[in-house]
Amino acid sequence: MDINILLAFNPHTPIWSTKVAIVMIICNLISIAIGRYAIQVRGLGPSIPILGIDGFGLPELLATTSLGHVIGAATIIGLSSIGFLN
Repeated sequence: MDINILLAFNPHTPIWSTKVAIVMIICNLISIAIGRYAIQVRGLGPSIPILGIDGFGLPELLATTSLGHVIGAATIIGLSSIGFLN
């Protein structure tokens, strides 16, 4: 395999902007909403009284926002590849 071809391939990734931030926030909120009902064993760790959701603690929040960041990164790359995020 020719290394020069691999080095010449530079994928277009968008710079951080308000559109990118909004997409990431939406993906995280969707992931939290899905995780709220999908996680079956909840409330084992410390709770977060700020959110006001009973039985949804720090481990659940970290797990759902981690998944939200993975989904958000894929969404941002996909939207930038079709030209929506520039």
